[in-house]
Amino acid sequence: MTRRHVTTSLALAIALAISGCASTKPRDATSTTTPAKDYYGTLEPFAANAVYFVLTDRFVNGDPSNDQREQGKSKGAAFSTFDRPVPGAPVGKHDNVGYLGGDFKGIADHAQYIRDMGFGAVWITPIVDQPDEAFTGGEPVKWEGFWTDGGKTGYHGYWGVNFYQLDEHLPSPGLDFRGLTETLRAHGLKTVLDIVANHGSPAYTMPVDQPKFGELYDANGTLVADHMNLPPEKLDPNNPLNAFYNRKVGIAQLSDLNENDPRLLPYLLGAYEQWIDQGADAFRIDTIGWLPHSFWHAFSQNIREKRPGFFMFGEAFDYDAKKIAEHTWAENANASVLDFPLKQALANLFEKPSSDFATLAEPLHLTDGPYANPYELMTFYDNHDMPRMKASDDGFIDAHNWLFTARGIPVIYYGSEIGFERGTAEHAGNRNYFGVERIEAARTHPIRAALARIANIRASTPALQRGVQVDIELQGDRAAFYRVLQHAGTRQIALVLLNKGDAPQRFEVATMLQAGAWRSALDGTTVDVADGGRLSADVPAHGVQVFLLDAAVTQPALQAALDQAMASARKPR
Repeated sequence: MTRRHVTTSLALAIALAISGCASTKPRDATSTTTPAKDYYGTLEPFAANAVYFVLTDRFVNGDPSNDQREQGKSKGAAFSTFDRPVPGAPVGKHDNVGYLGGDFKGIADHAQYIRDMGFGAVWITPIVDQPDEAFTGGEPVKWEGFWTDGGKTGYHGYWGVNFYQLDEHLPSPGLDFRGLTETLRAHGLKTVLDIVANHGSPAYTMPVDQPKFGELYDANGTLVADHMNLPPEKLDPNNPLNAFYNRKVGIAQLSDLNENDPRLLPYLLGAYEQWIDQGADAFRIDTIGWLPHSFWHAFSQNIREKRPGFFMFGEAFDYDAKKIAEHTWAENANASVLDFPLKQALANLFEKPSSDFATLAEPLHLTDGPYANPYELMTFYDNHDMPRMKASDDGFIDAHNWLFTARGIPVIYYGSEIGFERGTAEHAGNRNYFGVERIEAARTHPIRAALARIANIRASTPALQRGVQVDIELQGDRAAFYRVLQHAGTRQIALVLLNKGDAPQRFEVATMLQAGAWRSALDGTTVDVADGGRLSADVPAHGVQVFLLDAAVTQPALQAALDQAMASARKPR
């Protein structure tokens, strides 16, 4: 029999419940004599939404008329911006650092495709104006090269030169950013806008200074900053155009915005409030760790003064939970973050069939962790800045079964629904073009079918979105845990059973199990559990089962475990 991993805190909760309660008979869920306690992981409304991450230029070219295929060509091949293959690709492989045509229309045309998979939000890369030529400085881009930008373009959106202006590659007639957000909203999708505050475009090492590179313009099109193709240490702090930038080396040759210049925060706030006004529902903050906590505290406070509760999550590319957790604290950014430490554990788990679910117990940080709230973290297994997960179809299915049932807000990178470019890194296929043909093929792909099933279950199950997680078993190929949400009229207990093995598994659950009629979220069948009974279920290979009990928590051991989780999951704000 497979051993069960039960935490010390859980064992203590069970012992306390057994010693203090003689009966496990459920009380009337509608009783008003004893108000039900609140049990929740988070009350954040955005947590209801799983997120589909689209690198806009690489998704679908919905409108070829905005491709700007002639941009930069008049100055020669080194400056052309469209279709720039990465040199050195092995036979049968390819990558590209030029624009490939993906745009707002490509997303809008396939909004229902995204919604049908069970997603509630679309995260898109930055939309602001980029340079109009390929960058001629830096180290030349090469196959699998990291931070090599020579010959690269701003197709990804992270090289902003005017944060108030929409880049010309993205809109179509009648479909600007406001039009996109309205279209997505009509399909039940929120818009997560990727924003940058740490840097602008590449700024120096060009043989000859290029227009827009290292420059920054305001809402009126006035030049407010210029690196002048000078290395950071050569910038003149007495020149207002230079003073907008730091005199230190940042990432690659990017212009490093000076957080101490009093002009910077108003500039960024004005720009990003404009995009909120046009429909952005949340922000993903690029490179949050490269600016001090005081800057982000001021930024988030200002945003939320006008938009109370506006949801933001940051990218702090670090596998140390204690370091990235600082951004979640109220005295700092007071934002969520992408859960890199858990990402590392998830990739290791689902890329290797012999790996152990027990490795997830520590990075979950369900109790006494460093985060303001672990339930608001963005959970993922790969993205555009790292190699895509190198897993089998079954590995992707197992990963999705976990992400859409366990704590956190799941984020899936475009194409993962078919294992697109699995294992490839940046400048080696990670950001390759997806396109209409792959979208059509994906509709019958086994990874997408399994993803849509579990993601749509999450989308209709409040306990999986915001409930407290109490682990029963994390061991080998098996995982079993509760998610419980009891707040503001919602009373729901979810029992999740996961099997990542190649053979079916029989689960016999008695631990903290509440009596009642448990309904399968997958097929609607019901299992009646008596007081002191057990729930038996067969979970197929690489399968999931979710049983739901829509009732107040009355089982003493479960109550004790939930009380402990409520007391120690979150840091006071």
